[in-house]
Amino acid sequence: MRRLPTPPTGKERHFGDDEIIVSKTDSRGIITYANEVFLRVAGLTEAEALGQPHNLIRHPDMPMCVFKVLWDTIGSGREIFAYVINQAKCGDHYWVLAHVTPTFDSDGKIIGYHSNRRTAHPDAVKTMEGIYRELRRVEAQHSNSDDAMKAGIECLLATLKSVGMSYDEFVFSLEAVHA
Repeated sequence: MRRLPTPPTGKERHFGDDEIIVSKTDSRGIITYANEVFLRVAGLTEAEALGQPHNLIRHPDMPMCVFKVLWDTIGSGREIFAYVINQAKCGDHYWVLAHVTPTFDSDGKIIGYHSNRRTAHPDAVKTMEGIYRELRRVEAQHSNSDDAMKAGIECLLATLKSVGMSYDEFVFSLEAVHA
């Protein structure tokens, strides 16, 4: 996994409620398109973004297991909505509500992914920060990445079971409360 080399600053970046961050990747997650909002918020030039893995902007506070759920979902041909914390080139972070969809060729084969990201409601972010902190704590208890991922997934599923919802339903419930 490739990340930006700058350590997190703890400072949050913001973008407008009327703005949408858009990116497209190939089937391996390599960025093929980034709109102006993506580039500005991430602090990247187009040349720095294109051809790079999308996890370039992954913040270290983002649990591995959530990305596993995301990739498993879109890899199966379904869309997903997810709360994600990203990191800008300068080390600042920004929360988004991501909507990621697979792109298909004429034969129905996945050839890439399209992601639209909107601002995340501050109260939803507070909820997700607590959940993601616990998931990272569980993942950090394991030195083996496979074991960490498995434990994170188990913790996430237990959290979702306790509220009687799937991940998507939980995301939508937070959006509905704060709409």
